[in-house]
Amino acid sequence: MPAKDKIRVGILRGGDEENYHSSLGKGGEIISYLHDNLLHKYRPIDILVDKEGVWHAKGVPIMPVELLHKVDVVWNLSHQRFSNILESFSIPVIGVPPFAPFFRESREMLRKNMKKLGIGMPRHIVLPLYQEDFDLPSPRLRQGTAAQQKKEYAIRKAKEVFQKFSSPWIVKSYTSDRNMGIHLAKTFPELVNSIEDGVMHGKSILVEEFIAGKVATVHSVPGFRGQEIYTFPFGTSFGIFSDEEKRTLATMAKKLHDHTGSRHYLKSDFILTPRGKVYLLYLEHEPDLKPDSHFTQVCEQIGAKTHHVIEHILEHAMK
Repeated sequence: MPAKDKIRVGILRGGDEENYHSSLGKGGEIISYLHDNLLHKYRPIDILVDKEGVWHAKGVPIMPVELLHKVDVVWNLSHQRFSNILESFSIPVIGVPPFAPFFRESREMLRKNMKKLGIGMPRHIVLPLYQEDFDLPSPRLRQGTAAQQKKEYAIRKAKEVFQKFSSPWIVKSYTSDRNMGIHLAKTFPELVNSIEDGVMHGKSILVEEFIAGKVATVHSVPGFRGQEIYTFPFGTSFGIFSDEEKRTLATMAKKLHDHTGSRHYLKSDFILTPRGKVYLLYLEHEPDLKPDSHFTQVCEQIGAKTHHVIEHILEHAMK
């Protein structure tokens, strides 16, 4: 297809938010994916919002309204408020739903919303980004080395967690940063070490109670294969599920899709306990396009390629 006839896909990334660099990385992955798999039909256009709030298209500063004549659809990997700006100009946008940032910032708000759907969530504590001046008010603590200071902080925070709920604990990055591992801590020393790892990575930390059960990851896409909300099979990778359990989890995923206002894609991570109670672990609104990802695997299970689903998402957004 000639370049002038290709569908122009703007990949919006950057912004002045905490996830600036994460946004750059995710946007870069989408650009590379379109180049490698869908370049015959789509032309990716890099759109960057720098930390000063200036918009750029292909490296040239622009006003957002100018994108009306430069793109046919925008995939927003940055802050949700940019979607509002683009949609005010009638530009189709793929991105997170309006309430996703609030749910990401407040798991307590998410917990209350999940309760309405009959879905539980593990108890948790969020440990904000470590700041030496704020988190080490005692002059005595400031006398040690940086490593000793971080250890003292990790011990103090581990005590707070221990007082709220007992072991085992899951410790991970609050923003799901892939550079920080996910720890299962069964003892207090292991909890301290896990928190210390999060501090060393310079991330906010999420500590959750560990819920025993079968893990299920359900991907859902509206309009795919003629279904209002299509849920991909989640197979037996994380345990064997009965037909009734599969129906329950698929129904929960569809309810989440509607309740969160997800218009294009949703990944829901669940725990199903031996007593049949469903817990929500995490929600994501951007598919992982890596060749070895779970999303790629479930696409192959239904006889589809990942790029078939991505093409559907793009076309669905432009309708």
